[in-house]
This record gives sequence, C-alpha cells and structure tokens, in this order.
Amino acid sequence: MPAIAERVGDMLCGVGESPVWRASDQTYTWTDIPNKTLWRWSPASGEFAQWALPRMAGCIAMRGAGWLLGMEDGVYECDALLPDAPCHPRLLAPVAHAAPGMRFNDGRNDRQGRFVAGTMVMDMGRALAAGRLYRYSASARDLTVLVDDLIVPNGLAFSPDGKTMYLSDSHPSRALVWAFDYDVDSGTPHNRRPFIAALPAGRPDGAAVDADGCYWICGNDAGRVYRYTPDGRLDQTYTVPARKVAMCAFGGAGMDTLFITSIRPADAAPGALDGAVFALRPGARGLEETASAG
Repeated sequence: MPAIAERVGDMLCGVGESPVWRASDQTYTWTDIPNKTLWRWSPASGEFAQWALPRMAGCIAMRGAGWLLGMEDGVYECDALLPDAPCHPRLLAPVAHAAPGMRFNDGRNDRQGRFVAGTMVMDMGRALAAGRLYRYSASARDLTVLVDDLIVPNGLAFSPDGKTMYLSDSHPSRALVWAFDYDVDSGTPHNRRPFIAALPAGRPDGAAVDADGCYWICGNDAGRVYRYTPDGRLDQTYTVPARKVAMCAFGGAGMDTLFITSIRPADAAPGALDGAVFALRPGARGLEETASAG
C-alpha cells in the first residue's frame, strides 16, 4: 500500500516554506512567506498556533529555544514562540542585496549549527541571477557569500555526516540540483557538480535528507516528492494533492513522518489544495535538525 499524503489542518498558505521539526516540544514550525506568518502544529494535540511577522521570512532555523529567520533585509533572531505572545524579530546581520526587490528564500542550519541561506529576486519573471548563498557568522554577526550567480536558490540540504551539501536552482530556466563537497570545519562548499539534471516532472524546490543519506526533493508544478539515493538515482516518487509542493521535512515522534508545505498561486482553482500542508509516512526516517548555538 503506497504512503498517502494527508492534509494537515485547514490553512492555505500563500507560500508555505521551511518546515522545521523541534524534538524538544514535538512540533513543526514553518513560514508563510507573503502572509508574513509563522505557523506551528503539534501532532500529538492537533493544535495550531500562528504569529504575525513585521516582514516576510523566507526561511527559519532553530537557535537555542528560539529561532533564526532569513527575512527581506537580513538575518534576524526571535525568542521562543509562546502562545498569545507576539513575535518580535531582532536584526542580527543586514544583507547587501545585489539588486532591488530581493529577499531571503530557502535556508537551514548545517550539521554543525551554522545558518546557511540563499537570496532571490522576488519577481521570478526577471530571471535575474542576483541570488547568493550566504553563511551567517554568529560570532561576527555578518554574512559570507558561499555561492553566487543564483536565480532562485532552493533545495538546500546536508548529508548525514555533513560533508555533502545539496543546492538547487528552481527557476524554470535552470531547474537542476547540484552537490558540493562541504568542509565541516570552515562551513565552505567546493567542488560543485550536477546531482540531478532534471526531475521527471516539475521543478526542484525545497528538500530534506533522510537517515540513509537519500535526498528528498519537492517537484514544484508536478505535485510530487522524489527520493534520490546518494549516487543520484531516482528511488521513490510520492504524489501530493497540491500542484505546487514547496518543501518537506522529517519529524514526528519516530522521525518517520514527512511534512510537506505548498504554494497557492493567484490562479488557483476554487477548492484546490495548493497552499495546504500535508503529512505522509513513507517508510524512511529523517534526522533531527541541528540548532544554532549563537
């Protein structure tokens, strides 16, 4: 019997992104980018909570009991999210964008807890390769460029040992995934090479890596999530009842539930589930995210 993606809750996100499982409180947290909202779901209780943000957050990552946020103009921090309490992000490191109209997009902590995130021009129709992948330094509170010449950086993930970094460019003119060797001591990628030249259908969006080192990538525009082995072989395909799947993350008590966010385009048909969030149990287990200490 194939794993079935089941809808979670009734929200419809404009751009649901960056789901993160926090094992300490057994919750998923994610961002709805254009609606400037953080969401949290507790599978055990079934409860949802949300927090308004002052600006768009393209990605989030754990920082102690709180969070790091890649927002429109830089990397921010916020304290632990408490019910009925507002979220007040504080700027840690501003970003010098290469062009107007940019924001942070996909990002996460590496296996050592360093925050890595990419930027993009929000108007994808411009196809402007002004995006960059940055590493945030907690000690210096600044940003270092790791990769440039990106249109829509996405699909960022790290192998279980942290020595391979995956990165996609989800713009239709590129739509491919690279692998890099990753220096775990310095947090520097090198030796970029093609990993997935093209998905069977759709464009590569957000991603996760499981405990076996396999790479899970959302096929945006295709309603699919694909699992690739570390040598780049397509291993499994799962269908999601939303065309524009955005990002996936493992979690749950056994780290065996794949949580999937999606995007609701302006032309979504009435009743379409684009923008909903889903969960499925594909028979694989994920890895807990590393929290940043600084």
